[in-house]
Amino acid sequence: METKTPHTPVLADAAQRFLSPRAGESYLDLTAGFGGHASLILEACDNYQDSVLVDRDQAAVDFVRNRFNEHDELPVLHQDMVTATAQLLEAGRQFDMILIDAGVSSPQLDRSERGFSFSRDGPLDMRMDQRQELTAEQIVNSYSPQQLIDIVSRYGEEPQAKQIVRAIVSARPLSTTSELAEVVKASVRPRRRHGKTHPATQTFQALRIAVNQELEQLEQAVEQAIDLLAPAGRICLISFHSLEDRIFKRQLRKRAGGRLDSELRLLTKSPVIDTTSYNPRARSAKLRAAVKIKTKRSDHANSG
Repeated sequence: METKTPHTPVLADAAQRFLSPRAGESYLDLTAGFGGHASLILEACDNYQDSVLVDRDQAAVDFVRNRFNEHDELPVLHQDMVTATAQLLEAGRQFDMILIDAGVSSPQLDRSERGFSFSRDGPLDMRMDQRQELTAEQIVNSYSPQQLIDIVSRYGEEPQAKQIVRAIVSARPLSTTSELAEVVKASVRPRRRHGKTHPATQTFQALRIAVNQELEQLEQAVEQAIDLLAPAGRICLISFHSLEDRIFKRQLRKRAGGRLDSELRLLTKSPVIDTTSYNPRARSAKLRAAVKIKTKRSDHANSG
C-alpha cells in the first residue's frame, strides 16, 4: 500500500498540466523528495519500469522506496542530479517527462537535526546528502570573511552581508542554528523588506546553497536533462527564489527561441505561480515548462 507523503507537492496541478502524462510514457524525477509529484504522474502514465526517481537525500530515498514498494521495477537512485543525468545519458536513456523541483522539502526543514531552519534549534549542518563532508558549520567557522561575504551577498542577495559577516566572525565558533540566527538578527538594521520574514532567512538560504552547490547542480542538470528528453518530451522546472529561476529561464531560452537549431518550444512565456496555496513555503514558487521539438544535430549524426 502507498505510504502517505509528509510533503504536499508545490504547483502540482500546473506540473501535471504541462507534463501532460499519457499512458505508457516514461517519467524522470530528478528531485523525487517524498514522492508527491511522482505519485501523481506515475499513476497517470502507469509506466514504472521505464521511469526513474532520483534524490540525494537518503531519508527521501528511503521514504519514496517504501512509498512505491509495490513497484519493484521502479528505480530509485540515491544520487545528485548531475551524476544521475550523466549516467542516464551514458546509458542512452530518453524520457517523455522530466521534473526538477528545486525546493527544500518540508520534512527537511522541520527536522531540527538537519540544520536547515533557524526556527528549530539544531546543528549547523544543511547537507542534503549526508555522505558529503562539507557542512554549514565548517563554512561559518573556517571560511575567510571575504569568502563569507561573497556567499551571503551572492547566494542570499543580502544587502547587509558585510555587517552580518563581521558579526559572525566576531562570534565564532558557532555550532547551532539558533546561535547563528541570533547573531544575524542582532547585526542587521531593521528594514521594511524583512516584514514578517526573519532577518536570517537570506543568510541561511545562502549557506544552504553553498553547502550543497545547488546552483552549480541546477546549471548542469538542466542542460543534461534537456538532452534526456525524447522527441515531444516535456520538462517542468520549479524554482523557489530568483537565482534558481534565472538559471531555469536562461537554460530553456538557450535551447528554444524559434531558431532553426532550436530544440525546445517554451510552454510558459512567463513563470506560472500558485496564487491559491495556503502553504507559505509555496508562495515564491515559479514553474517553467518546455517541450522537445527536435534533437541536436550530433544526436542525428550518432544515430545515422
